[in-house]
Amino acid sequence: MPEQKTDRLTPARLEAFSDGVIAVIITIMVLELHVPNQGTGNVSALRLELPLVLVYLLSFIQIGIYWVNHHYLIDDLDQVSHGILWSNLAVLFSLSLIPLATNWVAVRGISSFSIALYAAVCAFPGVSWMVLSTLIQRRTHTPPASGMVKQGVSFCLYVGAIPMAFVSPWIAIGMIVLVAILWLLPPRKIVEITREASRPPI
Repeated sequence: MPEQKTDRLTPARLEAFSDGVIAVIITIMVLELHVPNQGTGNVSALRLELPLVLVYLLSFIQIGIYWVNHHYLIDDLDQVSHGILWSNLAVLFSLSLIPLATNWVAVRGISSFSIALYAAVCAFPGVSWMVLSTLIQRRTHTPPASGMVKQGVSFCLYVGAIPMAFVSPWIAIGMIVLVAILWLLPPRKIVEITREASRPPI
């Protein structure tokens, strides 16, 4: 007998599509790294490209953090709603702006405006992420693994980095780095699940 179609919207396609878009975003970003002209000495060229490489690394880590936590978030979901689909698209759209902000810093250098723009672009995904987390939490009745407090603190640091960039661009970068460090620490819920899974059966 042929299988009957289900009315349930499973998160499998949402997760696969998101993985593909994030992979494209990272690919576009790495294409902005160019080898300097031959007329420039190797050490001098590396010194000139170092800010771009560091900003690229920071951007890569941030996109990677969203990718990892997206898997944690979708893992609790059994059915996708219309609002979840569109809020997920909003997250992907906002993440797609990070390569632009990264390249802006690369071309214009470390300046007050370029870092303020970079911080604003970093804050943009945080808004759509909180909306997505809230919608999934309402459907699953399970708090996100990362916790809402961490999301709020991260968003405040991003927003605070925008005016701080006009005081000291490097302090603003430090605030963005602090957000990355905060999210690199695995959520307690994931650590506990990993420990339970690694315990030998009694």
